[in-house]
Amino acid sequence: MNAHPTLNNAPIAEALIDIRVKLPATLKVEIIDTIYDAIKDKYPDKQEQKISELKLDLRSEDTVNSSGAIVNGYRYISSDKKQIVQTRLDGFTLSRLHPYVKWDEMRDEAFRLWELYKDITSPDSIIRVAVRYINILNIQLPIKDFGDYLSAPPIVPDGLPQGISSFLNRIVISEPSIGASAIITQALEQIALDAAPIILDIDAFKLKPNGMEEKDAWEAIDQLRHFKNRIFFNSITDRLKEEYK
Repeated sequence: MNAHPTLNNAPIAEALIDIRVKLPATLKVEIIDTIYDAIKDKYPDKQEQKISELKLDLRSEDTVNSSGAIVNGYRYISSDKKQIVQTRLDGFTLSRLHPYVKWDEMRDEAFRLWELYKDITSPDSIIRVAVRYINILNIQLPIKDFGDYLSAPPIVPDGLPQGISSFLNRIVISEPSIGASAIITQALEQIALDAAPIILDIDAFKLKPNGMEEKDAWEAIDQLRHFKNRIFFNSITDRLKEEYK
């Protein structure tokens, strides 16, 4: 199924597997943190994750806004700072930073940690799964044509200066065969002294608001990985592929 080449120098800055869930309404966020005892040997650094909360007092003639931050979950960081586990009231995420490891290694670790999270939280349902890869394509200057490297390069209308110093392109596509979608973002914010660091962010996901079975969720995660690979290899040219082999 995966006919794409293996890149020995893959430009992956961050890869993640994400599972969104609906948890029992009575579950307290502190319960989620009990996972720490089982993973602290590998993920010793613990941090709270907070979200902002805004409340409006409509009983007063002068509407008063009050805001604060509440703990929504926890981040656990590995000893080498290369892997991050997020356990939240809305789901679970495993992130891998550069250098990337093999997919099987990342997937197995995500499954191991998910089992711990699931046993602690007893989710009512799984509503979304995603595989997201953020790549940084460092293209050496000077660049005569972005089309030498990108299959869908930025285009400046004829009659205008053709020099490009930054760009942002975001599209959403669907893959009906597996019931999935992907958000593809290409961006260049600032050119460095000797290279153009182009971000190629691929977020492939499957959304099921009514829930999906756990077995189906993990099957979907494997399918999303292949979908992501198709997007990546069809987004760059053969010339750029050669640079990462």
